[in-house]
This record gives sequence, structure tokens and C-alpha cells, in this order.
Amino acid sequence: MKILHTSDWHLGKNLDGYSRMDEQEIFLQDFVEMVNEHDVDLVIIAGDIYDTPNPPSRAEAMFYATLKQISNNGQRLILVVAGNHDSPDRLAAAAPLAKEHGIIIVGTLRHVVDTGNYGQHSVVASGEGFVEIAINGERAVILVVPYPSEKRLNELLYDYMQATEDQAQSYIDHIAMLFKNLEQNYRDDTINLAVSHLFALGSEGSGSETGIQTLGGSYLIPGSYLPQRAQYIALGHVHKKQIVPDTNKRARYSGAPLQYNKRETQTPKVCFLIEAAAGEECVVTEIAFEVYKPIETWLCDSIDDAIEKCAANADRECWVYLEVKTEKPLLESDIKKIRALKNDIINIFPIFSDQIEVDVAKFEDQTAEELFEAFYFKRKNVAADPEIINLFNSIMEEVENEAH
Repeated sequence: MKILHTSDWHLGKNLDGYSRMDEQEIFLQDFVEMVNEHDVDLVIIAGDIYDTPNPPSRAEAMFYATLKQISNNGQRLILVVAGNHDSPDRLAAAAPLAKEHGIIIVGTLRHVVDTGNYGQHSVVASGEGFVEIAINGERAVILVVPYPSEKRLNELLYDYMQATEDQAQSYIDHIAMLFKNLEQNYRDDTINLAVSHLFALGSEGSGSETGIQTLGGSYLIPGSYLPQRAQYIALGHVHKKQIVPDTNKRARYSGAPLQYNKRETQTPKVCFLIEAAAGEECVVTEIAFEVYKPIETWLCDSIDDAIEKCAANADRECWVYLEVKTEKPLLESDIKKIRALKNDIINIFPIFSDQIEVDVAKFEDQTAEELFEAFYFKRKNVAADPEIINLFNSIMEEVENEAH
């Protein structure tokens, strides 16, 4: 069985108020071609399809048009699980219609996938947290764990904890308990897989994963707590592609397909192609994505240098953070001249002196959203709710629109 693992598309995402949907649309077109080129049997999307629970209509249209093309009238099976940025109910609402196209959508931990035909394939068994699928004469048991918030996890395990009087366990212990219970569905004659959207201990974030920085150690899942009998574990949540420590290379983050932060400029963007057979070690291959519009930082020695560089690169497709060495504050006329020469300049930072440069360096790699999250956590000693972050982003977007 040939499986393609991807995640964290974040359709509808902005870069400091600038839409990325044009790039995302090109990526989706290339992704469809990639799936067809490699003759994939199963596509797994491990969460964070959208950037917000209430995505723009264009983002939703792009997503479902892509799924329809990938499924090719139900000839290919697709499995989608919700991430922390997604609305589980909104995703799951499309499940009945998606079924005839070979698309399985799992929104919550308690979601039980309907059995029956999915396009030209079938779900032969299911329950809370797992599906058994039949594709082209092969069987696979897949543990499906959408973003396990603490509340949803406790609700799912409540009956078990009552029976064992073990309510005092930590979040990571509950995750271990969940996977241990679900692993009982694995069999020797099936391909055994797992899909989830969580943050594993030892994983390295790229800086654009909202909320990860403030999760704290109590929410980091050790690799040894993930399903031991799984041949491959497809994860989402972290935007940098990597292998999870202590999993014998079985658990991987595919990462986000686009550069969503200027700290991701050196991070290769990929998905994973997995060749799997029952009882055998999986063969995993990286497939690289193009960088459609890179994020760049330009350091200029003066205003004139900045103007010259913007003029020389006026037609290049790139997002730019512009840093300008200067002895005085930048004039509004200079800023307007720079922006008139080069589109898609995200921000312009004046660098006044060595001392100020050091101070600026503390914040220059952080987005406005990240700075807000850090400020909120410092003042409140709790992470900001997604609703508060979305409100902040909407205010920032209005400010950016007025500025441009």
C-alpha cells in the first residue's frame, strides 16, 4: 500500500496581514499532480487543514476541490483528522457527502466513522479512535486521534478512569492510556498505522505553530508513549519535518508545506511517501515541495541602499522583512518610496546603533501573534484562547489594511 502523509496546510493563513492563499492554491494544484504521479492508494492529512475554526470561503472551496481531484471519483482513499486550528464539527459536517468520494473525515476523539463503501474502497470496521479499511485487496487498521485537548481526552476516558479510580493521572499518562487501549485493534495480518495531531517530546518547532510555545512540558508526549505496534505514525502540529525521538523512526511530522515564518526559510518543505505491507518495516521517502514565494530578510546599509535593492528586485516573487541601518528615524516619504518600488514588504525595521540592534534582535524573528501570545501568557499566566488570538489577528489585519 502506498500512502502519502501531509499536514498543517493552514489554508487561509496570513503573514502579518498578507494573504497566502494564492501560494496555497498553487501548492494544492502541485499536490494533486504529486499524488497522481506516485500512484498513491491512501492520502493522510494529519490536521490543521485551515488556519482558523471559521476559515474564509475561498479556503474551504480550495480544500474540497482538492479532495475531489485527489479522490478521482473514489478511486483513491483520503483520511482527514482535525487539528487544533480546525473546527471538528465544521469538518465532520461534510463527512456524509465526502463518503461517496472516498473521503474519511474524523473530527473528534469520540467520532465513530460509518462503515461501508467509501468510493471504490471500504471501511470494514470502526469505533472510537480507529478504522479498518480495505484498499485494493489490502487491509489496514488506523488509529485516528484528532487533536486531543485535555477536556476532550478526559471526556473520552472518563468511564475508564472511574472504573480504575485513576483520575489523578497526567495528560501524557492519559494519552498513553488511550493509545494502549486502541492498540488492541491491531492485527498481525493488517497494515497497522496511527494518525494524530499533537506535540511530541523532543520535537523542534519552527516558530509558526500557534500555541506550542506556551503549552508547557505537561503536554509534551514522549515518543515511547505513542503506539508501539504501529508500523508508521503520521503526525501533525509541528511545522518542521522531522522524526520523533524514541520511536525507531516510525513517528514523523511531515511539517507545513509553505514557509509560514521567517525562521522557516532554511527548513525543507516535504511530505512523506510510505510503502507499507502487513508485518514489514515501512519504506519512507521524502518528496520535496517547491518554495513558491520565499520569505527573505534584507539588511541594507542605508535608505539609498534599501531603495536600490527594492528597485533591482521589484519583479521577484518574495516576502520581505527589510532592515535598514540609519542614524535617524525613517521618514514617511522614504517608507512610501520603498513600498512603491517593491510589493510584499512585510515590515521595515530601522537599525539605529549596536545597542538598539541588540534590543531589536530579541523580537525581530517573532510575528505579532507570537509577541501577543507571549505578552498574554506573562500577564495572565495562562495561554490565550484561540478566540482571543483570532480577535487579535482580526484587529491586526484591520490595522495592516489601513496602513496599505
